[in-house]
Amino acid sequence: PGLDYWLGTDIFGRDVLTKVIHGTQVAMSVGLFTSLIAIPIGVFLGAISGYFGGLIDEVIVWFYTTLSSIPAIMLIISISLIMGKGLVAVYIALGTTSWVNLCRLIRGEVMKHKNREYVQAAQAIGGGDFRKLFKHILPNIFHIIIINTSLQFQIAIKSEVILSFLGIGVQNQPSWGTMIDDAKLELVGRGVWWQLAGATIAMFVIVLAFNILGDALRDALDPKLKGK
Repeated sequence: PGLDYWLGTDIFGRDVLTKVIHGTQVAMSVGLFTSLIAIPIGVFLGAISGYFGGLIDEVIVWFYTTLSSIPAIMLIISISLIMGKGLVAVYIALGTTSWVNLCRLIRGEVMKHKNREYVQAAQAIGGGDFRKLFKHILPNIFHIIIINTSLQFQIAIKSEVILSFLGIGVQNQPSWGTMIDDAKLELVGRGVWWQLAGATIAMFVIVLAFNILGDALRDALDPKLKGK
């Protein structure tokens, strides 16, 4: 490390700071696209499960219970290996396995709201099931979706780092996971620590930022906490 290269260079002479910045871009894209896949699945399945109940509810609950019983990282690794290595496989693997908690939360909130007065009023003026569900109930529990989205980002980022570290994630571009994997050899063989430090500090800062954002959103949007 020096004035020319603030975080030094790796064994091939590449600027570590530039790799950290590109790794941040990869991490944010993984968080964004994972959320775009997982949030709609979790909201839709949770909403129809909680509202309609009966057989629909039993099937959806059975499905996400079965999915959640499988260790998450093993399921993600399996999907990534089936689809092949690469960033798109990471998007799909994380997006199709990380909607369960949101689905469970939305289901419980919809069950709690569907018999309240404002929903009965909507029914009295002729509102159909989907109108009551998507126009009246979901806007009243939208704070849960926003909070979960902020939490989804950090989970996706940590999962991407693990996959890339294991060699089945991001390929042919900088990633915090591949940087940590490369740095372990440099650290043992040459005592070079700055690539490992750059990747871990960047991941720590981003995950901490999303944790703080999630707490702030919960305090600002959760109606149970507004009155305190």
